[in-house]
Amino acid sequence: MLTGPARLAKKSEIIRASFVSYGFDFSLREVEREELEGQILASNHDGHVDGIIVYYPIFGSRQDQYLQQLIDVGKDVEGLSHRYIFNMYQNIRFLDEGRSQKSILPCTPLAIVKILEYLKVYNSTLPYGNRLFGHSITVVNRSEVVGRPLAALLANDGASVYSVDVTGVQQFTRGEGIKKRRHEVVNMEGWTLETCIILSDVVISGVPGETFKIPTTLLKEGAICINFSTEKASPASVHQASGLHGWITTDPE
Repeated sequence: MLTGPARLAKKSEIIRASFVSYGFDFSLREVEREELEGQILASNHDGHVDGIIVYYPIFGSRQDQYLQQLIDVGKDVEGLSHRYIFNMYQNIRFLDEGRSQKSILPCTPLAIVKILEYLKVYNSTLPYGNRLFGHSITVVNRSEVVGRPLAALLANDGASVYSVDVTGVQQFTRGEGIKKRRHEVVNMEGWTLETCIILSDVVISGVPGETFKIPTTLLKEGAICINFSTEKASPASVHQASGLHGWITTDPE
């Protein structure tokens, strides 16, 4: 379902192709935004619909949050309903006591987690849920859509995460020795982006502006760097700065 077909046509086709490749049927329904509420409610009760994706923003206000909560939890494939958001921040990983249904996570933070798993940043010899223990990670972005959820996910997996945005630096951790069940957040007074970069073996950037370009000369040797922003993450190529680390750039569109 969408309200701006011209703007989202390319994205819709990419999603369609991916769904079809895995054997799913994909139905694109173009509706005016004033009709979207009724269409969501109807889809919730449509036995032929197994999952719902809505392309945001719709109204660009709290009305969008209301629409997100309308989608039935069993059909919310984006993980935007309150139950999924609550589970993510509380480090609750399953919907049922039998641990047969995983709680759905937002797509971009999950994609970055999968990249880190592929790069063997996650230590498979450690228990599930603790496999980032020993890693320091900087996330440059604290939006409610990507940056904050990503910092929470990484901290809940055992990392010490420095979350950087225009308001300052926060540290997300599960405490000393990752003894706590879920992450806690501490304001790091006086800390800057540069302070975090020199401590981090992973740097993830969704740079909100020129002020937050990554100073490549401060990167640790062998650091893994991921950029999920449409903006370039560094003023110069990391490869130009050093051959000892490099960027992985994702396409948020």
